[in-house]
Amino acid sequence: MPVSTVMLLASIGILSLFCQWLAWRVRMPAILFLLAGGVAAGPFLGFLAPEAVFGELLFPVISLAVAIILFEGSLTLRYEEIRGHGKMVRNLVPIGTLVTCLIGTLSARWLLDVSWAVALLFGAISVVTGPTVIAPLLRSVRPDAKLANILRWEGIIIDPVGALLAVLVFEAIVSWGQGDVFSHSLYIFGKTIAVGLLIGAVAGYLNGLVLRKHLVPQYLHNAGTLTFMLGVYAVSNEMAHESGLLTVTIMGIWMANMKQVPIESILEFKESLSVLLISGLFIILAARVEFSAIAALGWELVLVLAILILVARPLSIQLSAIGTKLNWREKLFLSWIAPRGIVAAAVSALFAFQLENLGYEGAEALVPLVFVLIITTVTLQSLTARPLAKLLDVASPPEYGFLILGANPVARMIGQALHKQEVPVTLCDTNWENVRQARMAGLRTYFGNPISEHASTHLDLTGVGNLLVVSPYKHMNSLATYHFLDWFGNGHVFSLAEGDQDQKARHQTAEKIQMTRGLFGGVSYAKLASLASQGYAVKTTQLSEEFSYQDFLTKYEGQAIVMFVFDQKGRVQPVISMDALKPEEGWMLISLVPAQAPKERKTKETSNGDRQTSGPDAEPGN
Repeated sequence: MPVSTVMLLASIGILSLFCQWLAWRVRMPAILFLLAGGVAAGPFLGFLAPEAVFGELLFPVISLAVAIILFEGSLTLRYEEIRGHGKMVRNLVPIGTLVTCLIGTLSARWLLDVSWAVALLFGAISVVTGPTVIAPLLRSVRPDAKLANILRWEGIIIDPVGALLAVLVFEAIVSWGQGDVFSHSLYIFGKTIAVGLLIGAVAGYLNGLVLRKHLVPQYLHNAGTLTFMLGVYAVSNEMAHESGLLTVTIMGIWMANMKQVPIESILEFKESLSVLLISGLFIILAARVEFSAIAALGWELVLVLAILILVARPLSIQLSAIGTKLNWREKLFLSWIAPRGIVAAAVSALFAFQLENLGYEGAEALVPLVFVLIITTVTLQSLTARPLAKLLDVASPPEYGFLILGANPVARMIGQALHKQEVPVTLCDTNWENVRQARMAGLRTYFGNPISEHASTHLDLTGVGNLLVVSPYKHMNSLATYHFLDWFGNGHVFSLAEGDQDQKARHQTAEKIQMTRGLFGGVSYAKLASLASQGYAVKTTQLSEEFSYQDFLTKYEGQAIVMFVFDQKGRVQPVISMDALKPEEGWMLISLVPAQAPKERKTKETSNGDRQTSGPDAEPGN
């Protein structure tokens, strides 16, 4: 029974959603499941034949989708981020790119006997790792903070840089093929580059100017930028054949480095497209892969993959690490982690399609070659990275730190108290002024929505395994609670109680969220904020034989709120109920207390249990 086109299109969406969900459940890169789903629906079951479904629209759909991917990636390429993440990252981008491209090109040319055009494109595409595959891997492996930051920022920066390199190589190949003599080929290449640079820079500047001056309403920022970018892509291709990809990449880079342009809001469009468009794209691409094409590459394919994984990557790391303080264990771990991602798959499929149309011999080998590289690196490194990190002793310690939702004054007081005790803390808020104040206090911060796609690649959770909801944003609180319950697990998400009015307004709250509430003895955010405005401060108290927990309670006459306890082994735990709290000698308390204890106000002299910098009771930071 033939299947209708509508049914096939709907099936692509449903399959892409299932693959994304499965990747989220097992905490592996989604691209692995998307490619597997496409292969299963296409060559394995024969259910999906992209050429039959899309017809002549297949190439334009793939082209527009790749343009969106490159534009979104280039929006993250900020010059200060390249300079600001250490010598290793700065070295890895140029050195790693050149080494991997050269070795990949030569191995494909000599071992697989493909044309120079295909070999050069494979070498350029193989340099791209990307945050979409690195971020899930880091979350499951949990290497120490230094290695995690190197890998994270290498992926973020190399994503658009590698894509730009692939675009430039492709333009050079196509322009050379169009020219009868060297000078004409050079003219075609120069024209393509000039058009891409000029239109991309002008378009980026104009779009950034419109956003900066608020010439369009907020609700049109995302849709307007996306539509304008696709229009610029089409115009550029009309002016110079295949210059559109370079144009949108330059446009994104220009916007990313303009001052006072709200790039964060523009990046939000990818969150919806990643499931509906981008995920579907990879199912379509994988459905076009033929097993016979992979088999035709022969056993030499295994040797090419081994050279890229065991020679190119380690050599890149060793050369880039010259002059750094990385030890051999850290360099060995970095040498093993380089999974290829979404940009590699998309660009390879598009360029192979174009080379085939232009009549390049062996162009059909590019897609299976790149796809096998992606599947091999993602699968192999996802399964072995965590055992390797433990074996090399580069895994991070237990995730006992806290992600605090909120960077308001109350959250900052709590964050500073934990930070002073060397507990990893990250404060997250959508209010820039709150985030700015937290940064000035020396706290690690994230500005934005913690459950967004942007946060999945940029929010640093190194050493963090708990969530504290200390925020007045009730809708965001609930969404974050759901999200991090699935990520951190039960018993690691804590939120404040709602006020009486909120409880009356919400007759029923999801049981999953209710289980997390009651932090700090059931106090609400409004109550904590009120106490802070009255002069209450966060202090630490070391319990001892001379100053017990009962002495602490007597001193503050029930006006103190114990928020955290550290046991004798230094393990920290948020306090749910003070009535059930029974701290022992040697424990330390972090509490919210009045500026002066009741007895101090009466006697005007210090109690036996007080201290300012080294006694039982001191404010953080002193």
